[in-house]
Amino acid sequence: MRTEYDFSKGKRGAVIPQKGKTRISIFIDDAVLDQFRARAEKAGTGYQTMMNDALRKYLSETDQPVTEKLLRQVLRQEMPEYLRGLTAASARTRAKSSARR
Repeated sequence: MRTEYDFSKGKRGAVIPQKGKTRISIFIDDAVLDQFRARAEKAGTGYQTMMNDALRKYLSETDQPVTEKLLRQVLRQEMPEYLRGLTAASARTRAKSSARR
């Protein structure tokens, strides 16, 4: 082991950057995020992966550019179905949690 290391040419960040992906910050409605998290947990996958897949599917089915207004419209159209599934899943989760106590 060396007594001193030269980090003058070092770079901050992930050691292995992922090709084709960009880290962003985005505001998502709480209900939408909760739905994706619940569905992802049920499916055994990550919620961000599920959101990416949903957006990719939407983009493949339409030629419209994705704007904030359009994204919100699409998510609001999908919310009733997600909320119906969440209500049932939340009830089961709460029942499991209370049974463990």
